[in-house]
Amino acid sequence: MTILAALLFFGLPLLLVVMRRIFPVMRVVNAIIPAYVLGLALSFILPHTEPVAAIQDGVSSVTVALSIPLMLFAVDVRRWFQAGREALASLVIATLSVIVAITAGHLVLHAALPESAVVGGLLMGVYTGGTPNLAALRLALEVDTSLYLTVHTVDLMVSALYILVVLAFGRGLIRRFGTRGGTHASSLGASKQPAVGPTSAPAAAHPEELDFDTIVAPGNRRAGAAALGAALGVVALGVGISFLVPAEQRTVVTILSLTTLALAATLLPGVSRLTTSFKIGEFFILVFSVTVGSMAEVERILAASPVIIAYMTIVVFGSLTIHFLLATLFRIRTGTILATSVAAVCSPPFVGMLAPVVRDPQIIAAGITTGIIGYAVGTYLGVFTAWMLTLL
Repeated sequence: MTILAALLFFGLPLLLVVMRRIFPVMRVVNAIIPAYVLGLALSFILPHTEPVAAIQDGVSSVTVALSIPLMLFAVDVRRWFQAGREALASLVIATLSVIVAITAGHLVLHAALPESAVVGGLLMGVYTGGTPNLAALRLALEVDTSLYLTVHTVDLMVSALYILVVLAFGRGLIRRFGTRGGTHASSLGASKQPAVGPTSAPAAAHPEELDFDTIVAPGNRRAGAAALGAALGVVALGVGISFLVPAEQRTVVTILSLTTLALAATLLPGVSRLTTSFKIGEFFILVFSVTVGSMAEVERILAASPVIIAYMTIVVFGSLTIHFLLATLFRIRTGTILATSVAAVCSPPFVGMLAPVVRDPQIIAAGITTGIIGYAVGTYLGVFTAWMLTLL
């Protein structure tokens, strides 16, 4: 049964990738959603025994550890400032807005949700970065599996509502406020192609937009093997560093060390040419999603959802309101506000959905860039926020 479980954890994501290739309509939905659904289905089938639990814990921990460097290898730190002053200012304001909204939610709901400090850390990670940060913070903050799955499930619901609101009302906001101040698009500093990802990536694609087929393409197999080797090296070094601190701090030190080492590695010329590393890391996130989904206790998820829904609604729409008001005060254009906000709340690939609303490719490019920056810093911010909230 343990061998079968391990095969399912890796085989189902592979089947999902194949199905998405055969049926293009499946690509409309983020692959993480069906991966979680498959994992939840497994939770009703797999026996809750110690050997299976050990496999689940081992697979989830290893896949997250490997996904962190693999996905961050695609970040080109030296190009961050090409997002432009306006977009970077909007990113800073968005981050501060999320912190304020999370703190407010924690103070209001702490009595009903004792784990609100930890949940706040998770929300900080996912609403500045994305699912990879959420997965890393699950380990760093030692979050209960049911609580983690509740947060992620509710995040999918609230984020979907958020993007619908932005698409429905964004154009009207731009018509009303878009001409008030701000910098003209040509001065944003973003190149005509988004300034993210490895320099050798195709000019029209960002790392997160590449297809899974690129992993096994003949010209990319050697790069993929090199990316895995480099990721294993980063993981080994990060784990080694964690043994320099007390045992109770090793998990969080490991996660932060992996993030720091991976970002440092992007400054090496060879790493910037590992064009498929992001997609390999994303596949490991799918494996993680299926595995963690199989650990779910559905009753606990349903029982905890109402309070967490309230918390996340406060965070998402509260931070959007604060972000809009402050950014408008600093004369940042509405299109830039929406692009950076969507990148933070929903992750970079969703910024492209704003194209009919914003109608400015430079702003779309800058929004995607700020989203990639969020991937890089989200884990740090999540750990800091959880620690800060425990002091309140």
